[in-house]
Amino acid sequence: MDDAQLQSHTRLLIRQRIRLMVNQYEVHTENADGSEGELVAFAQQKRMAFKEQVTIYADTEKTRPLLGFKARKRIDLASAYDITDASGQAIGVFRKNFKKSLVKSTWHLEQPGLGETTGSERSTFVAVLRRVWGFIPYVDSLPFAWPYHFDFRVGEDIVFSVDKKFGIRDRYVVEINDPRLDRRLVIAQAVALDALQAR
Repeated sequence: MDDAQLQSHTRLLIRQRIRLMVNQYEVHTENADGSEGELVAFAQQKRMAFKEQVTIYADTEKTRPLLGFKARKRIDLASAYDITDASGQAIGVFRKNFKKSLVKSTWHLEQPGLGETTGSERSTFVAVLRRVWGFIPYVDSLPFAWPYHFDFRVGEDIVFSVDKKFGIRDRYVVEINDPRLDRRLVIAQAVALDALQAR
């Protein structure tokens, strides 16, 4: 799928594939009936490695890089991540707002010409529950399966959202409301919501 075709889509489906030593993410278009359509992106990240760099490919064989993101600093909880296209050219930046994320995870995504979008968890209750979950004996080793949602805004307008679906495996629906948003940046940010934070 070329960039123009990708840019025409307003809903994407992301599914985490369970593998022994890696996190894998498949990004698909959505068919009219809500099912998974064409694969548009594939990401893989080693679980035990530093999480400062992820390459996203256009195919599961990893023959065609689509984009990537890389932290500017190693082991910095508030580090910015540069997003680059297949040729290594910068196309955007995202970063976590560490202070605001103590209660509700908050991210900032910047796209040249569009400015900054700010995304945070929709529900304060679910955000606090996720944090408490990690302190409950025996339960803390189980994955947090409760759905959570991120809304990314410019001012009061929601430009895109990422909704986690209920279940043990991580599945997300990404809805894009602003046609100006570069879908590659949205894919990078959506994958980062899972890959760069303990969920």
